[in-house]
Amino acid sequence: MNVLHDNDCRTEALNGKRIAIIGFGSQGHAHALNLHDSGHDVIVGLREGSASWARAEDAGLQVFPTAKAVAQSDVVMILIPDELQPETYKKDIAPNLKSDAYLAFAHGFAIHFKKIVAPEGVNIFLVAPKGPGHLVRREYVAGNGVPCLLAVQQDPSGDTRDIGLAYASGIGGGRVGIIETSFREEAETDLFGEQAVLCGGLTELIRAGYETLVAAGYAPEMAYFECLHEVKLIVDLIYEHGITGMRSSISNTAEYGDITRGPRVVGSQAREAMKQLLGEIQSGKFADEWMAECAAGKPNMKKRAAEQSEHEIEHVGRRLRSLMPWLQRKQKDAVPVSDAVGV
Repeated sequence: MNVLHDNDCRTEALNGKRIAIIGFGSQGHAHALNLHDSGHDVIVGLREGSASWARAEDAGLQVFPTAKAVAQSDVVMILIPDELQPETYKKDIAPNLKSDAYLAFAHGFAIHFKKIVAPEGVNIFLVAPKGPGHLVRREYVAGNGVPCLLAVQQDPSGDTRDIGLAYASGIGGGRVGIIETSFREEAETDLFGEQAVLCGGLTELIRAGYETLVAAGYAPEMAYFECLHEVKLIVDLIYEHGITGMRSSISNTAEYGDITRGPRVVGSQAREAMKQLLGEIQSGKFADEWMAECAAGKPNMKKRAAEQSEHEIEHVGRRLRSLMPWLQRKQKDAVPVSDAVGV
């Protein structure tokens, strides 16, 4: 693994180059403001009528319709949701992209799975902060940064890596570490983590644990606390100290149960399912399925999400969270994190 820092970056590589940030959601606002504060020439591209237009202007940035932003820029960073990128690229970006431009992404999905195919003369790179946009912005303002991934897909100009490094440094990544990878590795591992562990795996594990306790006659409130509420306590420990560090912070009883019982829950069957998920990601089957779902208006996604939103654990959770005033205050002060905000 190659980890780079600010002293490895030629920040002057972006001198004289205008950067267009397409989208002003979670990542978009952070990239635009951080690059602007780092002294780079930054504009924002949005669809006309976007709810984010005034917000970007209020932040002191110039805003243009996407096509006009692309036409006057040398570096174009696409920070709108994956499912919207192909159509936006086809309609507003491709016809206006300079022949020697640098096309950039914060996720490898569209390029790796060929949902966007750019001309050979266009430079393509990826800078992906490993954290949500509000964290990228907050850490930058505090004088710190969030680690970033860097990848180069096409390099006809011969300096795309330098441009990518300068960009990553401009949003704060060089302060803590820029890790080199590939579009394939970033896209496939990101999808796998979301599906098998972070989102799909975790939410199903929580619901399964809750249902097991309630079916055995335990109070739903007790099941909620033990299977959902306390997840944050453990995740925070793992996030800060790793799995071994977490185990040193819990009781001996909990650690023994972790080590001896965990593999019985996530055993060979779960591992085989993970391999199947990874295979579907690698083959492009998931990417094709997702884009087809979006083209149809996301009927399956909406139906399943609506059904799961009515699960008993959601009703119990809303009631219990209302008893925790600190959560109410946190929700009131929350920063929007959805990249869809900038569409």
